[in-house]
Amino acid sequence: MTVATVAVAAALTMSACSSDDGDSTESTSAEATTSAAEESTAAEGEIAELPTAAELNGLLAQGLDPNVPLEEKTSMVEGSEEDPELINQVAQAARDANVQVEVIDPVIDNGDGTASGQLQLSVNGEPQQGGPAATFVPGENGEWKLSKVTACQIVSLAGLTSAACPA
Repeated sequence: MTVATVAVAAALTMSACSSDDGDSTESTSAEATTSAAEESTAAEGEIAELPTAAELNGLLAQGLDPNVPLEEKTSMVEGSEEDPELINQVAQAARDANVQVEVIDPVIDNGDGTASGQLQLSVNGEPQQGGPAATFVPGENGEWKLSKVTACQIVSLAGLTSAACPA
């Protein structure tokens, strides 16, 4: 548990355990403490709701699906506006090499507003050892997207180049 989460839990516990003697000062104080702790949590980059591996796998499946329109795919990768066609190049490289990608549990809160998960790569149905970690960043409307750093690592592994990824 992070310090900010402990502070919120402690504030809630103090509020629940306070005596009910009709004095609203204790309740107001506990609410202010909780509110301040929640604001601190958001300011420290805590993730409001950690994505699940299943949610992240859905994101990856959409990004690699040739039937998903490019406009939808570019919203799934941080920085993709610098090279909108990149996601299709990566998807094509994955299809050409018969690579499947899966985020495996647990998904980890990195403490800076991002989440990460270990990737399990399979080539021709054979699991590969030591898959890389992938980082995901929060996007618009509570959706998650693949981080630019991870996307560029994939580009490098696939032997591709992109204007979005410095050489």
